[in-house]
Amino acid sequence: MIDEAKRTSELAEAAHSMDKSVDTDIDSQNRSYRVKLLSEWSEQQARTIAGEQGIQLTDEHLQVVNALREHYREHGNSHSGRELSDMLDHAFANLGGKKYLRRLFPDGPVRQGMLIAGLPVPAHTEDAGFGTAR
Repeated sequence: MIDEAKRTSELAEAAHSMDKSVDTDIDSQNRSYRVKLLSEWSEQQARTIAGEQGIQLTDEHLQVVNALREHYREHGNSHSGRELSDMLDHAFANLGGKKYLRRLFPDGPVRQGMLIAGLPVPAHTEDAGFGTAR
């Protein structure tokens, strides 16, 4: 006679050990990628990139960089520089909005901020209207 409980337990254990499931949820995959990208960044890397951009990184700069990183973590890649520009203008309105941001990031708060944040720069950010006149 076969012990049914033991057999069921053995089958369940075997099935569990063979489970090689893959995350097929696209939102979950995208979020996992974003979390990985964000975790690879360090403030030291930010200081190095800022120096290459001619910026002496301060706490004010880091507030903007962290706002960009938080936005990226929550929403992923932005479709345009304008989306981020508007978000930053709103988030820092009490400090002067775009004028304040331009003082911190002379070549554009979106382009320079995203570079320093270690994040992909959105399409059309090189447009002079978004902060670079190269």
